[in-house]
Amino acid sequence: MKDVSFGQYYPVKSFVHNMDPRLKLLFLIAYIVAIFLARNFYGLAACLVVLLLAIAFSRVPILKVLRAIRGVLFLVLFTAVINAFFRTGETVYWQYGILCVSKEGIVFSAFLVCRLILLVTCSSMLTYTTTPVSLTDGIESLLKPLTWIKIPVHILADVMSIALRMIPVLMEETERIRSAQKARGGDIEGGGLIKKIRAVVPILVPLILSAFRRADELGDAMDARCYMASKKRTKYKKLRFTWRDLIGFFVGAALITGVVLFNVYEAFLWLPV
Repeated sequence: MKDVSFGQYYPVKSFVHNMDPRLKLLFLIAYIVAIFLARNFYGLAACLVVLLLAIAFSRVPILKVLRAIRGVLFLVLFTAVINAFFRTGETVYWQYGILCVSKEGIVFSAFLVCRLILLVTCSSMLTYTTTPVSLTDGIESLLKPLTWIKIPVHILADVMSIALRMIPVLMEETERIRSAQKARGGDIEGGGLIKKIRAVVPILVPLILSAFRRADELGDAMDARCYMASKKRTKYKKLRFTWRDLIGFFVGAALITGVVLFNVYEAFLWLPV
């Protein structure tokens, strides 16, 4: 649970932190599109360069960003093994029954691993550099056209903001419950798979009860402050596009253009995938 970085905010003043949250959301969408458009390592290399620039200008420690990978390390390894042993190709290094290790399988496996790592790290960068309140305002502003078809965008934005705020709170609560169970002599980490599944119940039940209790307290606190999720509510801080957002827009457009060009001229590159 400590390795889950999504929903955590890193407070520091930087170029990326001061960007408009709407632009950062659109940039993240464009970045994900560029990752899936990439068909060779040149496209992924361009995405990696943009990600490293974003990390450098955000002043978020690189080790803190890489912690996001540890949370999905099992998925990354599982994907790599499956594609490395079950994808056939022309150049076969080893084969036994349905298992096959080929050059094409290894290259494709490495390609998918790089794609997954870029996806996880870029998503974590959004929450590292954007507060939940700013993220809520950005989502509400981008989804504002949905109000034309009577969709309560302001309520959806509030729900997303509360959900993001609860992620680190629930992680801390889980750690406290685990420590309490260990102090009472509970064997949580030992034993086989069935025993570990049973050990989850003493943690999961108090966690669910705590989540309901916190939700009830949050509702009472919002009622006590006369909070109304009305679409006519004013904003304390107005969202405005600045020169930073213009730079981010051009970087996102250049990234997608570069990835498309790498795909078009793939035949002229020396490392096709």
